[in-house]
Amino acid sequence: MAELKKKILIIEDEADIVNITRFRLQKWGYEVIVATDGKTGIDYAREHRPDLIFLDLGLPVISGHDVCKTIKADPNVQTVPIILFTASTDRIKRELRELQVEDYIVKPFEPEELKSKVEKLCACKHS
Repeated sequence: MAELKKKILIIEDEADIVNITRFRLQKWGYEVIVATDGKTGIDYAREHRPDLIFLDLGLPVISGHDVCKTIKADPNVQTVPIILFTASTDRIKRELRELQVEDYIVKPFEPEELKSKVEKLCACKHS
């Protein structure tokens, strides 16, 4: 029986970040779902129940902070690990605690850093 691909949801409105992240994740064997605004991100998280979520804080429609709080309050998806996309590390430690997210990645990022964080939180290895 074939192993099911791990699903990763990217909630990000910057096309370049979405394209680079999606390309890398698909190359490494992950199924990728993309939402470009907060409301769609919440809907997709509930519908697809991903194994991991990448979340930008500066989103249109519903902010990344509110997306995170909504997901963490929903019993059906609250255990899904979340990695924040951030352009600044100034307040990130406080936000990690406040939003109860597992990790963060600073934009722009190196492919090796992305892969390391994904493998750690998905608890699976892809060559």
